[in-house]
Amino acid sequence: MSALLVQNPEMALFLALAIGHLIGRVKVGPIQLGGVCGTLIVALILGQSGVKLDADLKAVAFALFIFALGFTGGPQFFANVGKGWRYGMLSLVEVVAVMAVVMTATVLLSLNPGAAAGMLAGSATESAVIGTASEAVSRLALPPSQIEALQGEIATAYSVTYLFGLITIVLFTSQLAPAILRIDLKKEAADLARRMGGEGGSGAPALPPLVGRAFAAGAAAGETVAAFEQRLGYDATVERIRRGDQVREAASDDVLRPSDVLLIVGRRDGVLRAADVLGPETVATHLDMPLARRSYVMNRAELVGKTVAQLRALAPLESHRGVYIAGIQRLGHAVPVLPGTKLERGDVIDLYGADRAVARAGEELGRAIPLGDKTDFVMLGLGVLVGILIGMLGATVAGINVTLGAGGGCLLSGLLFGWYASRRAGSAAFPSSAAQILKDFGLATFIAAVGFSAGPDAIRLIKEYGLALPLAGILAVLIPASLSLFIGHRLLKIETPILLGAIAGQQCSTPAISALVSASGNSTPVVGYTVTYAISNVLLPLLGPVVVGLAAHLG
Repeated sequence: MSALLVQNPEMALFLALAIGHLIGRVKVGPIQLGGVCGTLIVALILGQSGVKLDADLKAVAFALFIFALGFTGGPQFFANVGKGWRYGMLSLVEVVAVMAVVMTATVLLSLNPGAAAGMLAGSATESAVIGTASEAVSRLALPPSQIEALQGEIATAYSVTYLFGLITIVLFTSQLAPAILRIDLKKEAADLARRMGGEGGSGAPALPPLVGRAFAAGAAAGETVAAFEQRLGYDATVERIRRGDQVREAASDDVLRPSDVLLIVGRRDGVLRAADVLGPETVATHLDMPLARRSYVMNRAELVGKTVAQLRALAPLESHRGVYIAGIQRLGHAVPVLPGTKLERGDVIDLYGADRAVARAGEELGRAIPLGDKTDFVMLGLGVLVGILIGMLGATVAGINVTLGAGGGCLLSGLLFGWYASRRAGSAAFPSSAAQILKDFGLATFIAAVGFSAGPDAIRLIKEYGLALPLAGILAVLIPASLSLFIGHRLLKIETPILLGAIAGQQCSTPAISALVSASGNSTPVVGYTVTYAISNVLLPLLGPVVVGLAAHLG
């Protein structure tokens, strides 16, 4: 079997991907390794047989992954650098503190550049650091065999420290931090949701949040449609009126008659209020109508930072009448749709309602996400090319050669291209599903290639450092997280659920935010998570070359 894999490395690649992601699905309590770490573990084992992937494939896979990562995070990164300074400070705390811990461990344990960079990547649970650090190692003035060994140690140190870093950040945010603050996390999250205009529930009701029902006008007779909708708090809309044998689209100035039958569509609470006024439902003969759900990227500068409630107040009644926000996605995570939820540039907002109304409101909001699935390869090709060129730039600081490399360059290029695309409707087609497959497959392929190369040296490194690396990895999580907890709670006065979400984000830990949302009972922690996640996802990979340079200099 091993001979077959050595002769056919593409088989080894897909075997590592399949088994690694299968292992990554296994969940023990709130802990789940994820596909990337699972793939690396399998690749390290298969690497014992001597299987290797071509270096060019590894470079291309990482360039595509890091560009897609920057592209999808660009709008949020630039939106939060200035305005989200309270949360952004926590990302700076993460960068400074984790660097201090890694450099201290480098001196005390005599870590080489590979082990130091791997410890940074694993303890910060940021896989992209492996790529930027590996590129930096390749530029060291060392024999090829030694460079390959150091790159292998990055992967091995990552795999050792990642598991402990992951467990630590999950337990810290969902269990330890609430105990330190002596709070009931579910109660705090429910209170925060109420202050933001919600009901404090989990955000996952058993009944659908948007419904349509038919009622006889009855008690509303004599009122205009606009006045009746105002009574409902604009949480429901009169979409159609059946008057005798005729069915017509409702207009705001229509005066309701006792014999009218109304089709009312809106939020569940609004329709229930309508039922309180109008009485029992009636048969909706000939009143049914198609409803549309479309996604828009919020890119209007004047709307950035506005709450959902302010958005409705700013827009003319006819612009938002009959349109409801069904969901908000920020960096791939669902943000609670509450009146107090603030909108950020790059948010993907799902609008629901009558087709014409959704189209009208969407134009006021931002850029429609194309229904097609075509990728603009002109943009993708130029973006990666520009990133590689940026990565060639370098400088010598205090005798240390600092160069971004293709990884860091493609990250910056992706940020700029993503930011530009969010401001120019139709300027670049890069469907979110396409970006996600590039991120997932690109990173997994790169990680597998690194694991194959590191396999032969993995056991030696584990024996050399023993428990020292895992303990250092735990400290590299606890120290930055504890500092952020103190600074965010005592000095910045950030609401606890949002603060804990921000701490999960500064670690770029998706399992941590998943466990935290479960422990909180609602999705309010996501508000803080997306800000620090966007910033740390840029800063931490850029630290890869810095750690390699400092560790080589200290050595």
